[in-house]
Amino acid sequence: MLRLYLSRTADGKIDAWALLERALADRGLEQMPAVERAPGGKPYFPDRPELCFSLSHSGPWALCALGDGPVGADVEAVRPRREALLRALSAQELAWFRGRGSRWEDFYTLWTLKEALAKQDGRGLDRRPEHLRVPLLEPGMSAGLDGLGFQSFGGPGWRAAVCGPEPVEGFQRV
Repeated sequence: MLRLYLSRTADGKIDAWALLERALADRGLEQMPAVERAPGGKPYFPDRPELCFSLSHSGPWALCALGDGPVGADVEAVRPRREALLRALSAQELAWFRGRGSRWEDFYTLWTLKEALAKQDGRGLDRRPEHLRVPLLEPGMSAGLDGLGFQSFGGPGWRAAVCGPEPVEGFQRV
């Protein structure tokens, strides 16, 4: 069962770990298991390998995904960036972005999908972002690609995405 938790507070980094504690409590775990990091930097529970999680934070936003299989999640505060950042998009993604009016909200929709994919397999951004294939989604949409499920979320000032082998069964804004 994959569940997402999103919050907006003064410090998203601290709150991401608090969201993980809440997610674990919702699963009946009163204490957070020990956390280690895989070679690519992805955190995991060595004593509870059946529980997989992903944390993200951006400005005041924090996101936690907790599921039964490898999962990646990303949240981003939407803000204008340098045009050079568009190099992270494939030709198809750039055409989609331009066709929608070149809005930064749409860039962050794609970027969060790419980050979620990079986190899902634990490799992170060890490859060029334009080579990470993701579906072209709007917030609230989901799709499968290459055997994985993707879901996109968004609201005023933020975009988020999750990637994993199972669909999101619960989304809580805390």
